[in-house]
Amino acid sequence: MEQKVDLDKLRHSCSHVMAQAVKELWPDVKVTIGPSIDNGFYYDFDRKDPFTPEDLEKIEKAMRRIIQGKPAFVQNFLSKDDAVKLFSGMNETYKIELIREIPDEKVSIYKTGDGFVDLCKGPHVANAGEIKAFKLLSVAGAYWHGDEKNPMLQRIYGTCFASQKELDDYLRLLEEAKNRDHRKLGPALELFDMYPDQAGAGLIFYHPQGAMVRKTIEDYLREQNTKRGYEFVMTPHMLKGHLWEISGHAGYYRENMYFFKVDQEEYAVKPMNCPGHILIYQSKTRSYRDLPIRFFELGTVYRQEKAGVLHGLLRVRGFTQDDAHIFCREDQIKSEVIKAVDFVFDVMKDFGFKDMEIEISTRPAKFIGKVEDWDTATQALKDSLDDKKLVYKINEGDGAFYGPKIDIKLKDALNRSWQCATIQCDFALPERFKLEYISETGEARRPIMLHRAILGSLERFLGMLIEHYAGAFPAWLAPVQVMIIPIKDEHKDFSEKLKENLESKNLRVKIDSSNETLSKRIREATVKKVPYILIAGDKEVADGKIAVRKRSVGDQGRIAPEEFLEQILGEIKNKS
Repeated sequence: MEQKVDLDKLRHSCSHVMAQAVKELWPDVKVTIGPSIDNGFYYDFDRKDPFTPEDLEKIEKAMRRIIQGKPAFVQNFLSKDDAVKLFSGMNETYKIELIREIPDEKVSIYKTGDGFVDLCKGPHVANAGEIKAFKLLSVAGAYWHGDEKNPMLQRIYGTCFASQKELDDYLRLLEEAKNRDHRKLGPALELFDMYPDQAGAGLIFYHPQGAMVRKTIEDYLREQNTKRGYEFVMTPHMLKGHLWEISGHAGYYRENMYFFKVDQEEYAVKPMNCPGHILIYQSKTRSYRDLPIRFFELGTVYRQEKAGVLHGLLRVRGFTQDDAHIFCREDQIKSEVIKAVDFVFDVMKDFGFKDMEIEISTRPAKFIGKVEDWDTATQALKDSLDDKKLVYKINEGDGAFYGPKIDIKLKDALNRSWQCATIQCDFALPERFKLEYISETGEARRPIMLHRAILGSLERFLGMLIEHYAGAFPAWLAPVQVMIIPIKDEHKDFSEKLKENLESKNLRVKIDSSNETLSKRIREATVKKVPYILIAGDKEVADGKIAVRKRSVGDQGRIAPEEFLEQILGEIKNKS
């Protein structure tokens, strides 16, 4: 039986070999940290001159030479004082800083053969000869400890697999991911753009095509939330600062918020919709009979993200959440969480996603509320998933500051994971805002608050959809569902009547009657990834039929408009 390779261990070992190669090529470079990550590894270096593509080739060549020698990874333990002396002799100031932050009396170091020494807990493979297939991928800037006040380092990313075939398959996926990059496809398909110099970084402008896709998603969300008993609310984009003090955001999230003064009083642009929904809940007395109350909002929020982490639609400063808050009794938590999970699965099926991963994130180091409430909330989330017989993993310490959460990650067409849906169980905010409902015995009691988003951020979800479908949206989502091309001027009247007929069925239709050749117009519609192209010529006008070309299928022949309508409306209804 073939033994399974520990990729984390293999990749971490490969990062050490990379660091050794860098030190051999440029002895004055200072090393920092080099962990394994999803699908690869990185190492951060302090070097004055930027690494070039040619430098990466040199590093790879040096790594292969090191690997051929099969040097062993040998672990030793030193006192902190001895470790500081060791790395002081090598002028590795970053390692010395790390050593001083370690609470233990002894620290672990690894030596690779007779050459490279690194501060590291491990584990590693037995020797570098076990590294069979690797590739250095890119260089990026990274602040030391992620703090922009610290020095800017150079981060070399790489990947490593157990076999060359696995590496080649992964590199092919990376190439395909480049072709699907929403930052290229979005502007090319006239969906969205950004104007950082004129308008500011991290702010999205939807062009007509993109706005139509977004409207389609929003209309779908409104319909689905209505079916499940949610009530629509709308809240302001800014609120007084004292609300964010009560909620805890001012204390736990301030660095991500935009605060300003109005009439000498502090306000903040909302980073979340929770306080607004709470105020609506508080607007009148609530009875146990009223619960659960489900408020839903397509709420636009703003967060102060660092410029270095902004990334197309995936990381922005202004975005819209499909945000909902459920106010319920403690005995209703499980059923409401189950309904929310079912909601997520139904929606993701409609958008074409089948594979999902589920995590429960528990109490972080900085939190509000009582530990016993956190334990109750966490157990309620576990019970809900157990009741559905769903597999999940525990993500220790990664909950929101006000409550534990269920996170649901999607797998796209390239098998990449995307964080979207979240369901959070919150005892703390109802307590901080003194929320109440009247129980059946006439007593005032605290409701529980569930925070729920299905898509998460509409911007991020749209970016993911563009890459998942490579811009070729299914018919129900496509901004233009049908492109009609009249071959000659005398076919325009027929085309206009056909367009009116299709639009009467709520289809999104355009006519390309430009002076370009037929083949060029067909190619243009194909490049724009329109699901259906209808061609009108002499034969079509004569017998009242249309020539149909379906994206990814090709020519479907000449059929009656009624037959075509049945086909496309069926696709849209079934979201196929």
